[in-house]
Amino acid sequence: MTSRDLSNELAHLDDVELYRQLDAARRATTKDLLVDPVTLARGLDPLFVMRPHIWLIGQALAGVERGDYDRLLIITPPQCGKSTLVAEWFPFWWLARYPRDRVAVTSYSDDLALAHGKKIREYVTDYGGDYELQLKSGSSAAQHWDLTTGGGCRSVAIGAGLTGFSVNLLVFDDPHKDRADAESPRARKAVHDWYSSTALKRLQPDRNAVVGIQTRWHVDDWAGRRLQEEGRVEEGGRWKVVHLPAIGNPTKFGPDPLGRRDGDPLTHPKIATRDRAAMLAWWADMKSTSIVRDWHALGQGDPQPYEGALVSEELLRLIRDPGLHVEPQKIAVAIDPSGGGRDTAGVVGGFLGDDQRVWVTHDRSGVMSSADWSLAACRLAHEIDAAVIYVEVNYGGDMCELAIRTAWELLQREGEIPKGKLPPMVIAVRAKQGKLLRAEPVAQQMIQDRVRLRGTFTDMEREWATWMPTDPMSPGRIDASVILVYGLLPEANQGAIVHAPLAQRPNPAPGGQGAASSYMRSITR
Repeated sequence: MTSRDLSNELAHLDDVELYRQLDAARRATTKDLLVDPVTLARGLDPLFVMRPHIWLIGQALAGVERGDYDRLLIITPPQCGKSTLVAEWFPFWWLARYPRDRVAVTSYSDDLALAHGKKIREYVTDYGGDYELQLKSGSSAAQHWDLTTGGGCRSVAIGAGLTGFSVNLLVFDDPHKDRADAESPRARKAVHDWYSSTALKRLQPDRNAVVGIQTRWHVDDWAGRRLQEEGRVEEGGRWKVVHLPAIGNPTKFGPDPLGRRDGDPLTHPKIATRDRAAMLAWWADMKSTSIVRDWHALGQGDPQPYEGALVSEELLRLIRDPGLHVEPQKIAVAIDPSGGGRDTAGVVGGFLGDDQRVWVTHDRSGVMSSADWSLAACRLAHEIDAAVIYVEVNYGGDMCELAIRTAWELLQREGEIPKGKLPPMVIAVRAKQGKLLRAEPVAQQMIQDRVRLRGTFTDMEREWATWMPTDPMSPGRIDASVILVYGLLPEANQGAIVHAPLAQRPNPAPGGQGAASSYMRSITR
């Protein structure tokens, strides 16, 4: 039909009929928006920003409404747009579909919970007419308001009362204020007790669901306890989990919900989806400005227990020394190849200084095949002019040494390494009854200020600060750094080493001022 034909047809319609048809078309369009919360938000708010992770969360929320599961946990880094979607648009969408249901939105503070309640009420005021939603007379309070259809919303801080308010949909938005709150046993107990004794007891039998959105803080935070007690859907448990780390790592976490590979960044509402470099830079900045514990908990959604670890974060911070001038006496690269059921290869570089300390200078570890880790090790050896490459050969045997020689020759043929440069000596090491790669002796060398870090190594420090002596396998970065220290300080692995308590400061090295001494001088000035 041409525009002229349409004009002629409209001319024959009276105003009432025309309005009826236009109104029917508008209503059909508004109903189409209810397919999922993201579609609704995009259709009603031109400023709503769509990103792949937002779409994915929207699909997971729609799964709750379909009855695919009745418990949904969404874990992302902070400031990713999750609260706007889950704690504001999702409750409005739910009420548009079930106008007689009652929704409770809760958070660690009254202010945050009230802000969500006010926003949902604002949506009802602005857009509710198309979905037959109307505020009941007298429902002016943001904390608790009702609809003429019988539904309503209650917004409270965790610990507040829900007495007299039945709940069909319960939304938890960041139940912990910060790390101090999450690490407090008393505060965690209060959250767990309120959830069990108050929140869950308001759920109704006709229809009920719980949706939690959280930035992780602690292994026993609200999300951690839920998964520990009730389990994941794919493991026969109750909770559907959408885990979106800042940097994809399916090797560790399993298949990524967004199909990302290791090292792929999470999208961000304020960064264009195609601008991969900007996203990587944003998350790299978060990583570099966070302590090790916070990056892995908040950024990666992977908090780890710290009680019982070999060394503390404080010790690792104190042995960082990016500026002290030291003359290298022997430079080496150490490799813990991928294998033995682990895909992460440890590739670490460093040197023995004239101060008789081992200095860790580079960490090129990652998820790599034998071809990749051998190239990475040779590139690093060339870069730092290493005299020796130590490689653990428990799983690869002679193939490990062959891979290194082949990689060196390949890099020379391709011009990355000068043809006349001799390769480093390759020294194979083998674990003796599982003892060589155990980290206690090297932890002791850190305590004695015989090992220092030439800067900050976020991933390596995290492994050292969370790995337990009873773990059957050591992470690749720990194993590689252990091999490096054993190679440069052979005496570190001789004789019996008594397991020391969790160290907080290194002792001064013999004949010199240690990092702890410098630290104590700085805080007593």
